[in-house]
Amino acid sequence: MRRLGSSACVRLFGWGLLLVVLCAKPAPALAQTADPNTLDYHLRARELASGVYVVEGASADFSAANGCNIINTGFIVTGGGVVVINTGPSRRYGEQLRALIARTTNEPISKVVHLNLHPDYFLGNQAFADVPRLATPRTRAGMQREAKGYEDNLYRLCGDWMKGTEYLLPSADAVPGTERIGSHEIETVELRGHTDSDLVLVDRTRGVVFAGGLVFSRRIPTTPHAQLPAWRESLQRIETWPYAAFVPSHGVVGGDRAALALTDRYLAWVDDAFRRAADRGMDMNEVLRMPVPAEFRAWAAFDTEYVRNVANLYPRYEQRALTTRP
Repeated sequence: MRRLGSSACVRLFGWGLLLVVLCAKPAPALAQTADPNTLDYHLRARELASGVYVVEGASADFSAANGCNIINTGFIVTGGGVVVINTGPSRRYGEQLRALIARTTNEPISKVVHLNLHPDYFLGNQAFADVPRLATPRTRAGMQREAKGYEDNLYRLCGDWMKGTEYLLPSADAVPGTERIGSHEIETVELRGHTDSDLVLVDRTRGVVFAGGLVFSRRIPTTPHAQLPAWRESLQRIETWPYAAFVPSHGVVGGDRAALALTDRYLAWVDDAFRRAADRGMDMNEVLRMPVPAEFRAWAAFDTEYVRNVANLYPRYEQRALTTRP
């Protein structure tokens, strides 16, 4: 992949919806800091329950300072092989994730499961070329459609961290349902709203839910493929599940259910605020200047991601208002 030049101002992307240009700001200090000199992500595995591990990314936006590592990946040591959940934003990340798994367990990798089509869910796949890589048919189609653009955009944003990264698509369909792998009962459920196909992986034996892009924790959600009513319906369905520990795709991993309510509260506010603004005939610049609750302004990536939320979502509210206005 060709390296692209960098500058103080970069075009921030919404997974193919390149609508807004912003000047980059210095990234905040990270508890787990990627090293741009050695290109080491310093990945660490945190055991949430016996055999169930999460590998936390920066609670931030994509940047060279964090190597574009803003995703929470994970893996489950089942006794019958390791199930890997997402492979990260780059070949280098995938290689370091695989090395981390090898340091954690002697079990071979059974399969990789991708929870949606976004780039940090699968651009580490080159390190897992020898194992089955599964995604739903709609996710696979979306990856095929957008992978090259993802590749170029992340290289533009994160430079040398992306060296050698070339997208490798999933190798087979993920079929939602329940299966026993080793001593663990693993269920996958296909929902939607964050994208057209949001796969949720549940370790029913340990009571841990990898909720993917449906759940963010004190981090502004990404919305390039979002359908808010469907997203909120999915969250309401998840809320009924009897599990205690939830892993969000982005943001702080608290290991509890709190992120479900946080995500839904933000989506409810966006839906109401954007609808009211469109009904008043406000344009996008006016919406960007509207007051935002202090709770949400304090969340990670607010300065960049909220702008994308407006760019991605508000035109739909304007169109709806125009078509329903007498």
